[in-house]
Amino acid sequence: MSAQAASTVQRFEDVRAEDVSAGDAPPGPRPTPKAPMRALRRSLGYLRPYWLATLGALLSLCLVSAANLLIPQLIHLAIDKGITAGQGRALWLATFGLASVALLRALFTFLQGYLAERASHNVAYDLRDALFARIEALSFSYHDRAQTGQLLTRLTDDVEQIRRFINGGVIQFIAAIIMLFGSAVLLLMLNWRLALIALTTIPVILFLLLRMVQRVSPLYVQAQQKLDHLNTILREDLVGTRVVRAFRREAYENARYGAVNRELLDKNLTTLRAVSQTFPLVIFFSNLGTLAVLWYGGAEVIAGRLSIGALVAFNVYLALLIFPVLNIGFLAASISQAGASSLRVLEILEAPLGTEEAEDAKPLPRFTDRIEFRDVRFRYPGSEKEILCGVSFSVKAGQTVALVGATGSGKSTIINLLPRFYDASSGSLSVDGHDLRAVTLDSLRSQIGIVLQETRLFSGTVREQITFGKPEATQAEVERAAVAAQADSFIRDLPQGYDTVIGERGAGLSGGQRQRISIARALLIEPSILLLDESTSAVDAETESAIREALAESARRRRSTVFVITRRPATLRQADLILVLDGGRIAAQGTHAELVRESVLYNEVVGAQTEDGADSALDGVLEIEESVPDYAYAQEKES
Repeated sequence: MSAQAASTVQRFEDVRAEDVSAGDAPPGPRPTPKAPMRALRRSLGYLRPYWLATLGALLSLCLVSAANLLIPQLIHLAIDKGITAGQGRALWLATFGLASVALLRALFTFLQGYLAERASHNVAYDLRDALFARIEALSFSYHDRAQTGQLLTRLTDDVEQIRRFINGGVIQFIAAIIMLFGSAVLLLMLNWRLALIALTTIPVILFLLLRMVQRVSPLYVQAQQKLDHLNTILREDLVGTRVVRAFRREAYENARYGAVNRELLDKNLTTLRAVSQTFPLVIFFSNLGTLAVLWYGGAEVIAGRLSIGALVAFNVYLALLIFPVLNIGFLAASISQAGASSLRVLEILEAPLGTEEAEDAKPLPRFTDRIEFRDVRFRYPGSEKEILCGVSFSVKAGQTVALVGATGSGKSTIINLLPRFYDASSGSLSVDGHDLRAVTLDSLRSQIGIVLQETRLFSGTVREQITFGKPEATQAEVERAAVAAQADSFIRDLPQGYDTVIGERGAGLSGGQRQRISIARALLIEPSILLLDESTSAVDAETESAIREALAESARRRRSTVFVITRRPATLRQADLILVLDGGRIAAQGTHAELVRESVLYNEVVGAQTEDGADSALDGVLEIEESVPDYAYAQEKES
């Protein structure tokens, strides 16, 4: 996490701490009507670093409001002193005053708009930065439950809703409040009786607007949730377009997207109806106030108790009073929308990290001795089923450990616990006697290389893919890692060699090529612990054999400890220790020869039947299995 991102997250924590200390509980999964407003207030806390621009915008706004409130007085002077009394000097003075006010209002309106826009874009930048940093830090358990489309919506649409509100909504709301109270005071000063008549409709209008806000706030939250769902379907179809077309499901996917799109439209129209039903009543009561002023004010003019200029000025002030009330009504919808978006954004920023460093965490020294699992149990958050049930074993540095088991037995979970992608529910994991919870994540993961069956590459050059974990690597180091991964030859055949740009997710490369680049990426960092999760499932037997020999040589040279999930016979024969998992427990352990002789479960899992001829039977079964995608393993990953 960058220093600026960390500072932004800390700023959020400071704002949140103040709210919690004031008695505000953080919004839960089923927010109360007040929760969006509290979330919006916390979002506005991001304006603090930009207080100078915010203050400048507010001062400019006050000057613009003062200019607007001065205009009726100048009109009053022009009519009563200039036109009616025939004083040319007063008319010229009023005209010059109106022109000067117009120029000043234009200048400060521009300044207010520029400063508000600048502050809002800075807040949006900080929110996006904090959100991305938080998402990067959130536990894998969170990402297992969260939908990517939902996260994208919050990073883009929700942040933009907040930005627009800060840019226009906050300023317009403050301007409306200033104009409302300023106009009310000046109306009372001009004619308090007439002012009281005009102000009688204001409480009714404010009540209507408050009721509208209470109705539309949950509707905006629901609309954003529908947008989440829509973006999730869109992303799934973009990523899985080949599968959709291969199974001729275009019509189904179109119908699925269309159905959610229709739900989003219906939700937006419901919100629009709730807003639209309020404004005719607001305008009706506003017009009632105007009619009452014209009737009573006209009678006052006829009776000689009120001048024409004062009546005209009063009507202008009344317009200045009604306009902010209507503006607040329009802004009420914007406030509700920004509040709903703030709630959704802050739900991510408030989400527990899950895997966190201890306050006194220390760097992990270079691994040299052993890795130990002691009575390790694990279940996914919210699940009652234990994936690991009291797993205990010890591995010496330099050993190769193979994990074997049926679907859902816990093989991948062991791989994921070592770099602390997840934390054990109970028990302990230690490296050289250091509990993994007591060491820094960076020092732990810097010693671990990982190659997963599902290869993840990013858009960029081949060299950038390999140096992802070690950007400062030299070209010689990159090529050495690629040679070990049996990737150098095909890379050199690419149009620009190591500088060839590959597409998103490694588009343009075969599955085996992507896996070999992934292996090179792991080998480049020279890990003390290497985790291989079906890492050669997409390569042919000859290439797999060469990679296996290169990995074995690399492990011997660096005394690396290797954990590998595989069912390939050659890899199993070379393993120093094989752990046979069944239902989250270690059912058997030993070498390949020992397990073929002693473990019925091992023979069932890998396909061997008897010790005599076990290798040939094993080879025959497994070569067929590895020539096609590992469907059982994919099912395990899904579960």
